Amino acid sequence: MMLDTRKKILIVGLGLIGGSYAKALRKLGFRISAITLNREDIDYSIENGIIDEGFTEVTEESVSEAELIIFALYPKTFREWIEKYQHFFKSGALITDVTGVKSSVVYEIQEMLRPDVEFIAAHPMAGKEVYGVQNSDPKIFHGANYIVTPTDKNTESAIEDCLELGRLMGFERVSVLSPEKHDEMIGFVSQLTHCIAVSLMNCYDGEKLQDYTGDSFRDLTRIARINDEMWSELFLLNKETLLEQMDKFLLEFGKLRKTLETGDRETMREMMKISTARRALFDKK
Repeated sequence: MMLDTRKKILIVGLGLIGGSYAKALRKLGFRISAITLNREDIDYSIENGIIDEGFTEVTEESVSEAELIIFALYPKTFREWIEKYQHFFKSGALITDVTGVKSSVVYEIQEMLRPDVEFIAAHPMAGKEVYGVQNSDPKIFHGANYIVTPTDKNTESAIEDCLELGRLMGFERVSVLSPEKHDEMIGFVSQLTHCIAVSLMNCYDGEKLQDYTGDSFRDLTRIARINDEMWSELFLLNKETLLEQMDKFLLEFGKLRKTLETGDRETMREMMKISTARRALFDKK
């Protein structure tokens, strides 16, 4: 099933991800409008053909005609927006999001939402270490994962529309997880990895480190260039799961440290073999 390109799409939050959604969907023939805080971002997006029209204020005019609304906001702002402006939604509208945590967001939004509007949550696993619509690029979706996290409040048609949205934008793998399973998985593959990168960059303050590092250090710390406002919010919203993952990592790191301390080369090599085998599964064939 293909999404009807006659559907009017509204994107709320025109940053890197919102802008990349807009570029991908407008190229497919959808009419795209956007709401974002900065007039400069709206002007830039219209001038560069990213959106058809844009607004810096939330009004009935800017919201009420949209049949599909994509929220590219931080979780707290997303909840506040729904609380304040959902009376502007068109009856029958479908809304989705891009937020990086689900359990602490999805149920609350669905509970407060009008019964004639449906929220189906999604997480595009894509990004860059730069921000803003000026850096948006739908190519970041190619080869990336897109996860839909339905609950028992969602209809089959909404789930399929959300999955199709991911396919249309070029994501390589489109899948379905529960909000809880999503947060457990994301706590390990995304949030823990950012914690490790941040910790690594904080544990050595020597001068001109950049003059002496190799690819291994650069690759491992790529994500240490981090949006502190967004990621601190995401960490705290997934606190219990992330703490569990950090404890598991500390256990394994402690085990590796002990092999070095005691000269246990066999155990050290065994850990490296497991690591090599599991990492090989990620390599492109």
